[in-house]
Amino acid sequence: MKDLMRARCRVRRAYATAASMLLVLCVASSAAHAQRRGDRDGFMRYFGDPNEYYTPPAFRGNVKYDGRFTWVRLKYRGYARMSDEGPGWSHDYPRSDTHLMKIMREVTSMRPFLQRGEITGGNILAMDDPELMKYPVAYLSEPGGWQPNDKEVAGLSTWFQKGGFLIVDDFGGPGHWMNLVQQMQRVLPKAKIVQLDATHPIFDSFYKIDLNIIGHTYYGVPGYFGIFEDNDPKKRLIAILNYNNDIGEFWEFSDEGFDPIPVTNEAYKLGVNYLVYALTH
Repeated sequence: MKDLMRARCRVRRAYATAASMLLVLCVASSAAHAQRRGDRDGFMRYFGDPNEYYTPPAFRGNVKYDGRFTWVRLKYRGYARMSDEGPGWSHDYPRSDTHLMKIMREVTSMRPFLQRGEITGGNILAMDDPELMKYPVAYLSEPGGWQPNDKEVAGLSTWFQKGGFLIVDDFGGPGHWMNLVQQMQRVLPKAKIVQLDATHPIFDSFYKIDLNIIGHTYYGVPGYFGIFEDNDPKKRLIAILNYNNDIGEFWEFSDEGFDPIPVTNEAYKLGVNYLVYALTH
């Protein structure tokens, strides 16, 4: 298992390195061109405006809210954590989203959105999009690249106040952690992030989770952290942070046999439990 993790880590680092090298070359070239042409930002000639949102090639639009549970992936501006899958927030899209919704349909009584025409998996929303208020659960990938503006901070804060539950995934190391803490302090200034152990109800809301099964990822040893309503552990958990983990990637590659079956199964169990907990608390 560790060999598989190391192999995956090398692949992702290779993509990140290649993207970084391309970025340096592009910026250098476009900067010189910008001086000649007076462009506002030569970078946007290659990847787009870093102040705007990336659009994944597989994205075919959002479905209109119709009362069904719909998976929501949050997007942030710019091209931080750029790889072959785009910036960090778009990593594992859309396969991880689609696979999890198929599992929810199979093992629970939920009938979540799966597909309509070319639209599959769920919706992608900005944190200040009013549509976000219609959806109780949202997923944020790679928060190390998350740098929200004041309007986005206010939008996510309001969503939390209306009962939203946030899943933060695919991050590890001090840089990612520090940025996540800093941005969450802007969104929820009084919130405290606390480590969860296996006794918390979220790990027994549908399946009994064994936190030792996913014992190591390419980030390191996983840890699970939470934010409680009013910072009271007796109240509702409003966010779960999968530190040193990437359960979205386990979902994405579950049909390719890349990961050991027990690990993939446990990643799905975590996803199911998160959603069941969020929708029943």
